[in-house]
Amino acid sequence: MYATTGFPTIARDIITVLARIALGVIFIAHGWQKFNEWTVSGTTQSFAQMGVPLPDIAAPFATFVELIGGGLLILGALTPLVGILLAANLIGALVIVHLVPVPFVDQGGWELVAALAAGALLLAAMGPGRFSVDRFLFRRKKGSKQSRSTAATSADSVPTEQTPTK
Repeated sequence: MYATTGFPTIARDIITVLARIALGVIFIAHGWQKFNEWTVSGTTQSFAQMGVPLPDIAAPFATFVELIGGGLLILGALTPLVGILLAANLIGALVIVHLVPVPFVDQGGWELVAALAAGALLLAAMGPGRFSVDRFLFRRKKGSKQSRSTAATSADSVPTEQTPTK
């Protein structure tokens, strides 16, 4: 079976795993830097200097959503929620800090945060693929819902009265 992209389903699932791993590693690296190298306190001070609103809340949020969210992305766990949280974090960074006329990251530009936010949103919208914790945990529940809804749809589509023919 082919997806709308033209890739076979198995290829799409493998590509999704690779994308999850790549994005997850990048997010973990950024979260670990905030946690270990700069410390949460140092990140809070840095956020305050950059004009980030509520830096006492924003710095721990950014640190842990990147660190934990990156790990969850790699596993494919809670993917829609994690993708939205990561994208929200990055959109905040984009608007508050990186929205400058130059796109290049080495000049403080927006290209990296925009690419990471787009990747996180894409995974949130499309899901983690078959090779994921989400698929393992939620497969049965989703399947039984589909079976019940298919049965209900079939029952609803049966005509209840017939019109006599002449």
